[in-house]
Amino acid sequence: MSILLALFGCRSDAPYVVPEEPMPANTVMLSQMMRELSATPGFTDAMLAQLDKNGKKGPALMTPALVKRLRELILGKDWQGLDRFPGWTMQAINPTVRVASRVVAKDQSVTDVAALHPGTPVGSGSTKSAVTASQIKDYVDLGEYGLDKAEKVSLDAPSKLPGFTTDGLVSELGDGVVRGDGANSTLAPMHAESQRLANLLNRLSLNGLDNSVPVTVTIEGQSAKTPQELVKALMTTGHTVVVADARYFANFGHFHYKGQDVMMPFWVDSQIRVPGTRRPLLVPVSHAEYEWEVRGPKVNANVSWYFGIDGKAEFRTMDTQDQTWVLGRHAHEYRDADAVEVTRLVGKMAIAYMHQHLARPELPFGGYYPLGVCQDGVAAIERKMTGNDTLFPNTADGALFDNPRDAEINELIKAIPKDREGGAPEPARIFGSLPVTDFDSITIPGFAADLKLVHAAWQDGSLERTPSWIRKVTLRVVGVAALGILAGIVVWRRRRNR
Repeated sequence: MSILLALFGCRSDAPYVVPEEPMPANTVMLSQMMRELSATPGFTDAMLAQLDKNGKKGPALMTPALVKRLRELILGKDWQGLDRFPGWTMQAINPTVRVASRVVAKDQSVTDVAALHPGTPVGSGSTKSAVTASQIKDYVDLGEYGLDKAEKVSLDAPSKLPGFTTDGLVSELGDGVVRGDGANSTLAPMHAESQRLANLLNRLSLNGLDNSVPVTVTIEGQSAKTPQELVKALMTTGHTVVVADARYFANFGHFHYKGQDVMMPFWVDSQIRVPGTRRPLLVPVSHAEYEWEVRGPKVNANVSWYFGIDGKAEFRTMDTQDQTWVLGRHAHEYRDADAVEVTRLVGKMAIAYMHQHLARPELPFGGYYPLGVCQDGVAAIERKMTGNDTLFPNTADGALFDNPRDAEINELIKAIPKDREGGAPEPARIFGSLPVTDFDSITIPGFAADLKLVHAAWQDGSLERTPSWIRKVTLRVVGVAALGILAGIVVWRRRRNR
């Protein structure tokens, strides 16, 4: 019986208790908020309804299965599980996305775009009309710049766009809960310039779209028709431009409770064993983006680019204040010719994603997940620029990137590791995705201690993987069979000795 119990895994470590300290100042864990509010009628449903809205979320696509799991944890008062939600492997998460994709209905306006402009290759003699900005607003923000209007836009005068506002970004849920982040005191004052620059970089990217009428941007006599030409023009006119490969812990909630930040990472099972335990290393997924810092006599702005859960692969402003626990680091910084090259690749990536949207409007969530998450585009360009890719997870289905106009981007996307089928990620990608290199600066309770143990094991060659479910089942079947054989031998010997 002892052998049988061991084979079935009934012997185990003492249950792991998620630490609740230390916490960053003015921050509470999700479990603390839900302990106090889960009994409030309607609050749990209101919170869950908020979780699929915009923000930096990494791969935290809240599929019905994940929402169901979150609801179960809250209603079951499983606060330990809630603070490590969902804690699944990518192999477990992937099927929930495929199921969600099958049940999401087509948006008729998007279907109309596909009928108008089905991604016909250049030179095919297509007579389709140009796609208008209003028809692609679900895929990219262009501001006032249309696709069917030739114009020159000067950056010599200050932007006339409105300043930063939290309208549409912050909402009150009641009971002291607020969804959305306020202004970043450094970046929000530059919002008008940043928004204009983001809109123009998006519009210049789409100069390469079939039947798009080119827009030209000028500054002090320099002109640009592509994103990289605009970066060159800014540098030529005395501006400094730094492009950073930035990484953060993904905040899939963006909640505040009674004036405090609510810590809400999205945990994934890395399939690496924490040394000295039988637990897998759970890691909060990261958010990755490229960021442009522009400073000079005419333009002072900060913009970012990534493919988000909103289905948009676009340049964006970055005016809101991140919660303290998400941290942040620049894995790489690019200047001069390298900054121009990264901008060129991002512009090519943006047009490749637009081709995908127009060719495959049936993909729900704007293709988020089958076309990748925020990490994929950043990892693909990182590999081109440095020879390495250090982000996890990547979910893009390389087979979808087959448009001959996007050959360069297709190859970059196909070259990076994929986590769609649940293979065990390399430790270098786990640690490379982190928003810090100093583990002691991590303020998510319990995570730094696990990282130190795993990193030490990785360095000394003693790192172990957790067994897959197939291996577990196989071992148990073999064990039960061996036990049956052993029992048979015992019975046979007893009968023989009578």
